[in-house]
Amino acid sequence: MSRHLGAIRQLGYVVTDIEEAMDHWSRVMGVGPFFYNPRVPIENYTYEGQRYEVHNSVALANSGFIQVELIQTRNDAPSMYRDFLQAGRTGLQHVAFWTEDYDTDLAAMEAQGFNVKMSGEVGENGRFAYFDREHHPGTVIELSEVRGPKGDMFRLIREASQDWDGSDPVRPFPSLDRGSA
Repeated sequence: MSRHLGAIRQLGYVVTDIEEAMDHWSRVMGVGPFFYNPRVPIENYTYEGQRYEVHNSVALANSGFIQVELIQTRNDAPSMYRDFLQAGRTGLQHVAFWTEDYDTDLAAMEAQGFNVKMSGEVGENGRFAYFDREHHPGTVIELSEVRGPKGDMFRLIREASQDWDGSDPVRPFPSLDRGSA
């Protein structure tokens, strides 16, 4: 447990070939099934306070309590993922903490001196913020709101991983529409 936000709920890996990464994780690591979205619908995206249009592909699966996120950037919009790749790195880029009280947890992190470097929203009540502190690769902290459809989707993904038999290792992303996930 983190003294800041509770348990780490997600490990975010930046990869250069998401299809290859899903194959490795599902076949070699036995983690799956992956729910894949070739273009995540990110709204209100900012990087260092500036708005950009990002194109990221994302695949999500669970291994027990922990969600594995694979991320491939598809355009050159500024992002912490692009920074990670430009530094010559791939692999674990961030850990995410999930919250149902985003505003309170965001304010608490900011009060401790953490500054938001990248943020956006995926679905209603699906805000996220990445903080600017990274003392070594893989330690960026993400705060991810899970009250709305994104939280419903994350529950569905975790449930699909329970007793997964290895079949159908890559599936389409569930809908982020309210009531559809």
